[in-house]
Amino acid sequence: MSKPLVNRLCVIGVGLIGGSLARALRNAGQVGEIVGAGRSRTHLETARALGVIDRFETDLGAAVQGVDLVVIAVPLGAMQAVFETIAPRLAPDTVLTDVGSAKGSVVAAAVTAFGELPGTLVPGHPIAGTEKSGEEASFAELFQHRRVILTPHASVSSAALEKVRAMWAAAGAQVVETSVEHHDQVLAATSHLPHMLAYALVDTLARMDDSREIFDYAAGGFRDFTRIASSDPQMWHDICVANRTALLEVLERFTDDLGQLTEAIRCGDSDYLRETFTRAKQERDQFCDTGDV
Repeated sequence: MSKPLVNRLCVIGVGLIGGSLARALRNAGQVGEIVGAGRSRTHLETARALGVIDRFETDLGAAVQGVDLVVIAVPLGAMQAVFETIAPRLAPDTVLTDVGSAKGSVVAAAVTAFGELPGTLVPGHPIAGTEKSGEEASFAELFQHRRVILTPHASVSSAALEKVRAMWAAAGAQVVETSVEHHDQVLAATSHLPHMLAYALVDTLARMDDSREIFDYAAGGFRDFTRIASSDPQMWHDICVANRTALLEVLERFTDDLGQLTEAIRCGDSDYLRETFTRAKQERDQFCDTGDV
């Protein structure tokens, strides 16, 4: 039997993403022991009972000792505290990566905690997920044929980068690389903005006087569009704050376009409406044809 890619893996934050990665690597036979770590003993006990992890620690420093790869899957607002806690206990050759949706804040947190960017740190972000959260929502197939974006820095170790790349490939993902800045700009438009719109729409309708009747009559389109408003509020609060510069740029552009749409409806500008809807349909259909939905 061949040696697994990761002899001992530590997952800090055994939720949907961290738990699914652990399951995927186990199914692929590419991990030996999986150590779960976090603040909630109850959640960790559930994860162990489900077979997501082999053992757990609530002491993060103890959890990372003797492991060869650490995956941090906590909300962005908790990232710096995790880095600071584990920094003194990490072995020099322990590879470190994360799954955060805003890479600029992860890099800044690492510099604050370590004093510099460790050569063993490979920031990453899987473009996968559901509106559900927690270890019970995790499943091994989550990353199949999904992209994982790595944002390696100039001083990253080639061995660390290759290990993280191989880990995600073993989980079934398609791995690509880009810069921190480009990642945050693209994700602000394609992921963060849609979540802001879904949250805002549901909140607006919920505060209307006849909100119950509105939701009673909501059809499939409403459910499809607003599904992501059921995502973890704390996680998306942290993403919104962490990537606010890029998010504000795309929000302001969308607000301008929405203003033009509003004016076209007010004035009965049929040409503008038809052109906008036709252009959007063509782009959406082309996107669907790529299989990326």
